[in-house]
Amino acid sequence: MKRVALFILVSLAIFSCNQEVDLTFSETSFEKNENAIIDINIPNAEGDNDVSESINTTIENFIVNTINFSEDSLINVTLNEAATKFDSIYIAFKDDFEENSLVWEALIDGEVTYQSPAITCIAINSYLNTGGAHGNMTISFLNFNSQTGQLLIIDDYIKNRPGFIKLAEKYFNIELQESSDKTNFDDYFFGEDFHLPENIGFSDDGIILLYNVYEIAPYSEGITEFIIPFEEVLPYLHLN
Repeated sequence: MKRVALFILVSLAIFSCNQEVDLTFSETSFEKNENAIIDINIPNAEGDNDVSESINTTIENFIVNTINFSEDSLINVTLNEAATKFDSIYIAFKDDFEENSLVWEALIDGEVTYQSPAITCIAINSYLNTGGAHGNMTISFLNFNSQTGQLLIIDDYIKNRPGFIKLAEKYFNIELQESSDKTNFDDYFFGEDFHLPENIGFSDDGIILLYNVYEIAPYSEGITEFIIPFEEVLPYLHLN
């Protein structure tokens, strides 16, 4: 097992350069509770360099657009500006619907779930409650090239997508069989073929595939998540 783990660790030096960037993270927090409740805690890449700046800017833009009510994506908007806008929309809503006593919430927590010379994965847990029947929680993975700070898409780290989909379906079915509920495959995908989730991340145990609420299955099933071990998924990773 030690030899396998060592091989995986060495092999995951995807995109690595001769001069590796040593990334370290601290936590940055933002709180605004005068009207709506806004509480944000996210990783912050330390260091005055382009890699850290790229990662931090991407994370902040992601958070800004998570609490954005506009149909258009926002750029060059600070976290404070986005929070102030969220708060002002709540105040206007409260003035129009005084009988609605529910306080809006935007609760966001992020953590580094995996870090190697190749990939840094950050999971962001977002909970928004803006007056509906219930709040909406989503988990998102942001995968970065550890050497450049570039945000990666699936084709940057997965090769042979059809083969990877078959492998993922195998592990999905294993997860389904081990589940204690009675939901079957057709209930999850509503009669359609298996498909990958919008969010794929990394942990020390392997690749995480996560379907948020409403992505598959009825709402009552909540979040669906399973892991493919590195020793299984390694042939489907881009290795340079």
